[in-house]
Amino acid sequence: MHQYKKYAYIAMACIVGESVFELIIPLLMSDIVDVGVANGDRAYIFRQGALMVGCALISLILGAGSSRFAALAGQGFGAELRKAEYKKLQEFSFANMDRFRVSSLVTRLTSDITNIQNTVATGMRPACRSPVMLVMALSVAFSMNMKLAFVFCVALPILAVLLLYIIIHVRPLYTHMQGAIDMINRRIRENLTAIRVVKAYVRDDHEIEKFNESNEALQNVSERAFRFSALNMPAMQLVMYSTILCILWFGSQIIGAGEMEVGKLTGFLSYVLQILNSLMMLSNVFMMITRSLASGRRVMEVIDEKIEITDEQAEKVMEKEGKPLEVEKGDIVFDHVWFKYKKQAKEYVLSDIDLHISPGQTVGIIGQTGSAKSTLIQLIPRLYEATEGEVRVDGRPVADYPVHVLRDAIAVVLQKNTLFSGSIRDNLRWGKADATDEEIAEACRIACADEFIQRMPDGYDTELGQGGVNVSGGQKQRLCIARAILKSPKVLILDDSTSAVDTATEARIREGLAHKLPHMTKIIIAQRISSVMHADQIVVLSEGRIHAIGDHQTLLKTDEIYQDIYNSQKEGAML
Repeated sequence: MHQYKKYAYIAMACIVGESVFELIIPLLMSDIVDVGVANGDRAYIFRQGALMVGCALISLILGAGSSRFAALAGQGFGAELRKAEYKKLQEFSFANMDRFRVSSLVTRLTSDITNIQNTVATGMRPACRSPVMLVMALSVAFSMNMKLAFVFCVALPILAVLLLYIIIHVRPLYTHMQGAIDMINRRIRENLTAIRVVKAYVRDDHEIEKFNESNEALQNVSERAFRFSALNMPAMQLVMYSTILCILWFGSQIIGAGEMEVGKLTGFLSYVLQILNSLMMLSNVFMMITRSLASGRRVMEVIDEKIEITDEQAEKVMEKEGKPLEVEKGDIVFDHVWFKYKKQAKEYVLSDIDLHISPGQTVGIIGQTGSAKSTLIQLIPRLYEATEGEVRVDGRPVADYPVHVLRDAIAVVLQKNTLFSGSIRDNLRWGKADATDEEIAEACRIACADEFIQRMPDGYDTELGQGGVNVSGGQKQRLCIARAILKSPKVLILDDSTSAVDTATEARIREGLAHKLPHMTKIIIAQRISSVMHADQIVVLSEGRIHAIGDHQTLLKTDEIYQDIYNSQKEGAML
């Protein structure tokens, strides 16, 4: 950022220098008329003319320099701001992300920052030049003829009132405009993400209609905003031409009275034009600043967002013990944990969860849809923070561990399987960046992913499309499981991550995890009884509460919810 500040200072220095040399030119021109032409002194005319050309060349060079350095400062500032906002997004917890729509965050990272960037790059020159030109030109104008210069004392307040009126009305419209762009991005993102569903249900016309509504909303608010901002130029021209007419009127009377020479009036009019051009530039700057302020507020909402999950407590523990904590065994305790997504929410999503998972144990979590199974396991790696109670790992509160250490020791395969553009090998190395080919192959064997990878033309170097579009749902799940295994975590959480895998393959994955990774704590969330029936203990959740805990046989005899799930799946299998 320091480098771009330097460019900004250089640009401002060039702008000030350019303005000074431009202001000298009318003085030289006035002398040419009043001295050179009046006395017929050609040598004086050529000498003053050469000085004018010199000033114009220096002004040109400084103008080019100011444009270059202003562009460097603007583009650099935009890049740094974008980098800062993106870095802040990486620090967001799930709770922070819940406060913003993804489409809005994309707009804030692109369109909003581009507005700010363009204001700096293109607005710096008029913003610095116009005050300098205005002050100096007014000073010279008053020194040349104070009576004529008093015309500005009437013109400037009128212009200020008109400009203030425009800004007051256009400012909220720019904010609404960026919100409308958010909606456009949201429509596009939803449609492209779910394009297969749209095609399958033949909803193309419906989606086009939704997009057109959002597009028309953006058009309408943009037209209103630009309708007000377009008043800026007529207002300026009205004041500018009225001022010139008044000066010509009063100037002719002053010349007639012998109080002023024609050359002085010519020079004075040059300064009048510079003053009015400065005012016009200032008004345009105010318009740009008004829009960039609306964008700036949206960007700062992201940057100023208070991070829900921090390492503050972990840093205190590190200072006290001299080193950061490490997860050694994978022992997990939920000590009367309560959780809700928002503090102001009336109902808790999880209520009084009291659970102990021993190291190396395999625990199944089952329950009806909406029983908060996924929410429960997201508290372990601090993807969310418990509202009340405490989650402990190896006997220590999860907040005692640095977030990166805790999450590095806990691998979570979430319900939504995400793969990135690149090769299969690149995707697997998200689990371990320096993994050897042997380690990758072993992880894929445990996850039963090796069987379909071997059939691919380029094996592990096969390129995956965006989101893994060229592999099936079951193949995605197995690749994600292999990626998690490659981390060699102390705790492996499978959040319904074998739902698209057939039961025979699922059994092989389960067997591979049990035999190859016996000391790893394994938590399996599933809808199918067959996925958890071999677990050491099974937790039955109902409406965010633990309804029962036990092994398969015990729950089959004693828990009605487990019995209902088992019987319904048994009947479904028979049918």
